[in-house]
Amino acid sequence: MKKKMFRSFGARLLVLAACLAASFSVNGQQPEQTAAAKTPDPVVTTSASKVQTMPAPNDEDRYRIGPGDILDIRILNRPNLSREAVRVEGNGVIRMPLIDGEIQAGCKTEGELAKEIAEKYTKFYRTPQVDVFIKEYHSRQVAVIGAVNEQSRFELQRRVRLLELLTYAKGTAPKAGQVINVVHAPRAYACQKSDQPAEATAFSSYKLSDTLQGDPRANPYIEPGDIITVPEANMIYVVGNVYTPLTIPLKEPITLSRAVAMAGGVRQDSKKDKVRIVRQEAGAGTSTEIVVDLIAIEKKRAEDIALLPNDIIDVPTSGSKTFLRGLLGTVAPSLAQLPVRVVP
Repeated sequence: MKKKMFRSFGARLLVLAACLAASFSVNGQQPEQTAAAKTPDPVVTTSASKVQTMPAPNDEDRYRIGPGDILDIRILNRPNLSREAVRVEGNGVIRMPLIDGEIQAGCKTEGELAKEIAEKYTKFYRTPQVDVFIKEYHSRQVAVIGAVNEQSRFELQRRVRLLELLTYAKGTAPKAGQVINVVHAPRAYACQKSDQPAEATAFSSYKLSDTLQGDPRANPYIEPGDIITVPEANMIYVVGNVYTPLTIPLKEPITLSRAVAMAGGVRQDSKKDKVRIVRQEAGAGTSTEIVVDLIAIEKKRAEDIALLPNDIIDVPTSGSKTFLRGLLGTVAPSLAQLPVRVVP
């Protein structure tokens, strides 16, 4: 009797287990698998997000072969045809064994050139496999000079815009002015249509703040041979009886009172009613003096003077009459002797 009861109970357990297994198969997966599907591995998610932040360049940005570039051309199982260090000639062509005439490599991507070479070899071989690699980049050199944190020459492996190139130069220096200039090289060999019209001059100038904001009108594509220059800002000088004599880049309009404030203000024994502005005359080695009453400006009884490039503000001490004369004999002539930068 006990054996019968035990066998009956065991049979019921088997039936219950079979029902549970059937219910799991209807759901399509085990409970552990469901939880795993609903909760993705955070490591995998992080890795995937990193990949998504680096999109492949589009066709417009892909590097196109140009004169002077060095190519490696490999043909599978055909070492006698493969070539290393193939230099692209000045007119953009190369030569390969068995192929009559020249092959136009200029303005093609690696993949486009490989496809063309493979098509030419189908005359001799069935489905040849060709790979083209750019070994050295020489056709797209540009330079960034002037008031940047790292003046450099760059060999571009794809098309870049002006703002992106500035980031590779570590950004503009604190002494940078308000403009950025691009000196264009002669367009002897160009693949993409230039942002500049054919009749444009070899010089373009943009407002630096617009470029840094990514304004498309001030953020053109950089072309091979371009030289990007960031001129230094014009300077004004605050000297004399102030707490912090300094040189101030004239990036925006600055008045006399503001310049003095930027120098920490005047000391107690200053002659505030006899502040002098030494103004350099453009294109000449001479200068003029303007005496200003800073007290009247502070009390709104006189107009605050807007400073010009290379102005020297001298705050004299009470009873001092010789400091400015000495300053004019040293600083002012040296400013006039500075070379004038001419951008072609």
